[in-house]
Amino acid sequence: MDNKDQQIKELTEQKDDLENYFRNTIIPQLFIDANLILRKFTPPAMKQFKLTMDDVGKSIHDVANNFRFPSIIENINEVIETNEILEKEIQTTDLRWYQMNILPYVRLADNKINGVIITFVEITLRIKDLKEQESLIADHETLLDTISHDIKNPLTGLLLTIDILNNGIAGNRKEFTSLLKIAKNAVKKIQSVINELTEARKDEHKYKSVDELLNFENILEDVRLTLLDNIKESHATIRSELNVSEISFSRRKLRSIIYNLINNAIKFKSPERKPEIFITTTRRKHFIILSVKDNGIGIDDTRQKEIFSKYYRIDNSIEGSGIGLHLVKELVTNAGGKILIESQLNKGTEFKIYLKEK
Repeated sequence: MDNKDQQIKELTEQKDDLENYFRNTIIPQLFIDANLILRKFTPPAMKQFKLTMDDVGKSIHDVANNFRFPSIIENINEVIETNEILEKEIQTTDLRWYQMNILPYVRLADNKINGVIITFVEITLRIKDLKEQESLIADHETLLDTISHDIKNPLTGLLLTIDILNNGIAGNRKEFTSLLKIAKNAVKKIQSVINELTEARKDEHKYKSVDELLNFENILEDVRLTLLDNIKESHATIRSELNVSEISFSRRKLRSIIYNLINNAIKFKSPERKPEIFITTTRRKHFIILSVKDNGIGIDDTRQKEIFSKYYRIDNSIEGSGIGLHLVKELVTNAGGKILIESQLNKGTEFKIYLKEK
């Protein structure tokens, strides 16, 4: 077999391998050449976007409506021009969410871009789960706060009252003393239950709050997906500069901290400009500092301590429970850290979260 025949055989085998890959992959995938012609697609793409074999060879302009995403052609051209991978979450017109990756297809022979390969991974359920999880966490924290603070203190006062009454009763009133003892034991029992619930709050169901090595970028991505509707509606821009990429911490607690700070930054945006949020991580001595800075309405100096109070709201016209920053402070201080705030009215606010390195 001469070299030419060998090359033909190798090309045929490579073509067969590619055909087998496209035929058997479970991910919706498209191959579009540099002239924006649809060359190949996987069976899941055919099903997901209602493509047929007759669409092979058509311009992407002719089938763009199948993808229900208006800027797909613009995104393809961007990758072809820049030779850089594009990754983004998209929502199609049928309200489904996808992680879309567009990769430049480079010919090895001449190192030129010959088109793009596009993959779509549906993340609709993931976003729904993240939103429901954050809602459950907030409800859980609110309930435990109510139990440990709003009920615990009155019960302590009741116990003191019973002690005073008990000490003031003469010895010949044994029956009344006995009733007081029963009442006191009942209150102690309730207090014991509350203490158990308070401890459960600290543990947060240990299987959920165990420390693990976390990547800040991954947690930020989860939060961004959870808040996608808010980000889209407000036209917010979120940038990050993560000089420290990892931390040993509870995944659920770190998500709650970042979620509440970004959510607040969007919620208290300035009516004069689009919200811009800048997130950084740095290391200082034994702490990792997480900074969330915005260009929102800012907070007056006289109110900067009050914002961490439970149910305190900066602006009653803005929807919310007022527990977000209270929760952030509790999570941070319970983990041995601290939270600082720098803010200027009508300019913006920066929260600096000091998390102990472990």
